[in-house]
Amino acid sequence: MIELPQSIQDCVESFSKLPGVGGKTALRQVMAMSKWQVQDLLDFSNAINELQTLNKCSECGVLSDSDICKICSNEFRKDSSVICVVENISDLMAIEKSNNFSGLFHILGGVLNPLAGIGPSHLRIDKLIERVKKLDTKSIILAINPSVEGDATCAYIKQLLGEHINVERIGFGIPIGGSLELLDPMTISKALENRKILE
Repeated sequence: MIELPQSIQDCVESFSKLPGVGGKTALRQVMAMSKWQVQDLLDFSNAINELQTLNKCSECGVLSDSDICKICSNEFRKDSSVICVVENISDLMAIEKSNNFSGLFHILGGVLNPLAGIGPSHLRIDKLIERVKKLDTKSIILAINPSVEGDATCAYIKQLLGEHINVERIGFGIPIGGSLELLDPMTISKALENRKILE
């Protein structure tokens, strides 16, 4: 079998670190890039290098070019007095893409998982409590994925916030176009729990 140049092998190894990218896919991508013009390769390299300079918003935790992101610096969104709590940046982006929420966000950075050694100090829960007090937040929406760990995290946050703040959790259940026979028992259970009266 032909031995590829070390530079190709190094690139393939780097690409293979990406989630969902195996050796074959990585090799295919690198071989395609080997046909690029020099300037395109330089631009790609510079774009990746710039990832080193990324900041996280000191308020919500989203990746940002500045210390405070555009969402947190938006006065209209601050005035809404609602914070939507999510596990990670991908969840924030999904909710933002829906164009159905106009408040602030807070990224926890995961969920409580004692078996994996993740306790409250590993998440941004203290920062959430601090923000709630500072912004005089009236309502919290917990957009945490349904799981044992997610449920425990929601219960813990609710306990910390106390009774004076309205705490809600987003509904989970059957997706649009979903078929009951194809769904798992947990999804059906959550759908039954989150049923509502028809108006």
